[in-house]
Amino acid sequence: MTKSVERGGGPTRRMFLKLSAAAGLVLGLPGTALALFKKRFPVRTVEADDFRFDPATGMVRYDGRGEEPYRLVIDGLVKKPVSLTYPDLKSLPRTEQVSDFHCVEGWSVADTRWGGFRFQEVLNRVEPAAEARYAVFHSLGQTRHKPKGQTRYIESLPVARLTDPKAECLLVLDRDGEPLTHDHGAPLRLISPFDLAYKGAKYVTRIELAAKPRPGWWTLANPIYPIDAPVPAYRLRGER
Repeated sequence: MTKSVERGGGPTRRMFLKLSAAAGLVLGLPGTALALFKKRFPVRTVEADDFRFDPATGMVRYDGRGEEPYRLVIDGLVKKPVSLTYPDLKSLPRTEQVSDFHCVEGWSVADTRWGGFRFQEVLNRVEPAAEARYAVFHSLGQTRHKPKGQTRYIESLPVARLTDPKAECLLVLDRDGEPLTHDHGAPLRLISPFDLAYKGAKYVTRIELAAKPRPGWWTLANPIYPIDAPVPAYRLRGER
């Protein structure tokens, strides 16, 4: 998700090593340069560019296929599956945080301000089963490539991590005080600041509670992208 796919095939180890070697951290940029970089926050997406979300109406518009109201479905190993509209999400108890964003390519963006709600708000509404130890995030839109038949972006994280205050995971509706743009994952994305960014699904439309983790889109595309992807300690401020 944080990296485009080469035409005609999935990501390669050579690409990964080349990007990792060439990329530098952005955290040490002077203030003016950092502000400019944040304004031009790089984006990567694997979804086909054929849909848009309108925060004013709560509708998702598809090229040549009309439109429909956005809904976040929360199901799987739960007692009470729910379907929430965009206004429903905006009415949830709000949390704002400032955190760093770390791409697998090697670049980072410091002090990004996100607004949204904690994962616990999801759990409070569905009564998860005792064996529901993981959350699988499903995205809107079909991907251009379909590794092992996976047609939509997915990622999974442990529920324990999603609800750990120290992990600072957030389901995000806006960035820098404005609704998320399409490139940044509107209407809803996951931020997990201490994981590499491909773990944070954009365009989230379904959260499935499950007993086991599922390999994410990038892991299916190439196993050099592990299911567990913590940010290396040397990239975390205060850990150098």
